[in-house]
Amino acid sequence: MKKVYDFIKNCQTYYLATVDGDQARVRPFGTIHIFEGKLYIQTGHKKDVARQIAANPHVELCAYNGSQWIRLSGTLVDDGRIEAKKSMLDAYASLRGMYDENDDNTAVFYFKDARARICSFTAPDEIIEF
Repeated sequence: MKKVYDFIKNCQTYYLATVDGDQARVRPFGTIHIFEGKLYIQTGHKKDVARQIAANPHVELCAYNGSQWIRLSGTLVDDGRIEAKKSMLDAYASLRGMYDENDDNTAVFYFKDARARICSFTAPDEIIEF
């Protein structure tokens, strides 16, 4: 999992795909964090993406570093604990202008049954499951 985290963190931006009814939705994200041995992302409960995850928690993200790309799929689990939210916001202090661990909007999700595939045009794919 650490290798997946490092890859995504180094890319700085990744693209998260969800489903909205029968329509795929993709948007850029920047938060990636390890807390209590799980890989987390963050958004707001008031956003469409949170509603889409609640309706169908199976997601995939993709990031590219210039020579390799990663595709990470799995099920997102909403972790409503203040400790998880605080850990994420401490790691991304710039978000504190919009979010607080004590508000009803801050949402942190961790990956469950995750499968990452690191790919390039010059090497075999590397599969990492956690």
